[in-house]
Amino acid sequence: MIIPACNEGGAVGNVVAALKKVADWHEILVIDDGSTDETSTAAETAGATVVSHPYNKGNGAAVKTGLRTATGEFVIILDADGQHRVDLAPQLIKNLQDFDLVIGARTSASQATAGRRLGNRLLALIASYLSGQKIIDLTSGFRAARRSHLLEFIHLLPNGFSTPTTTTLAFVRAGYNIKFVHAEANTRTGKSKIRFYRDGLKFFLILLRVITIFSPLRIFAPISALSLALGVGYAFWTTITETHITNSSVLLIALGVIVFLLGLISEQIATLRFERQEGPPDVSVGKNSGNQTNR
Repeated sequence: MIIPACNEGGAVGNVVAALKKVADWHEILVIDDGSTDETSTAAETAGATVVSHPYNKGNGAAVKTGLRTATGEFVIILDADGQHRVDLAPQLIKNLQDFDLVIGARTSASQATAGRRLGNRLLALIASYLSGQKIIDLTSGFRAARRSHLLEFIHLLPNGFSTPTTTTLAFVRAGYNIKFVHAEANTRTGKSKIRFYRDGLKFFLILLRVITIFSPLRIFAPISALSLALGVGYAFWTTITETHITNSSVLLIALGVIVFLLGLISEQIATLRFERQEGPPDVSVGKNSGNQTNR
């Protein structure tokens, strides 16, 4: 169990205590990301193992520290704000028998504001198109996976927010099996550190970055098709109205061809990258003992 936390002293203790009531976890790691409140004390008092950053690095950096520190075969990543229902954690783990990544997908009613609901819905629609697979909740901080699979993509994870976005899209492109489990969320304790207008563009750019790494033609092909359509259409128009083809039409057609060729080259590079990957990194996993839940 990995719980990234920054200034969540009012909630993290309750989250850890609730988890301990749900199951006998192999370990509960709270990664204190440079908190200035009582986050570490509250987590330790509740029974968690705390790993502290000397200063704030970001949610993604905390998750990466947790992945490097964890010893279990399976891990659950859970926000420390008390929003997610911890009693659903065993259900996520149970689904790992058939799936590689299980995500607790929040319902619309679980989103704090209409703006947040609209933003998350829009991101999910864009991600579904770019990845070629239906994605219900792209930014949920409640998910379970094999630690070895997550370590395959640790170099792609940003230090700030958007770790859920990156891991979801990376698992899709790698061909892993993903399942979304409906998980009604509670009202979070404290204020969210994500701002829709400030961070919305960042999420979108991360979407483009990850898909460009794994499936470049999803980005290049539509741009190429649009440029070619505009160029050819404008060429027909000027031929009829001005009896000649303008330089603008030629430039648009040439741009479409160049972008498409760049997309093909990028797609080949992405394919070679996966073909050369010999498998997940050699990681040490914890030993299962009896009926203990190894997470």
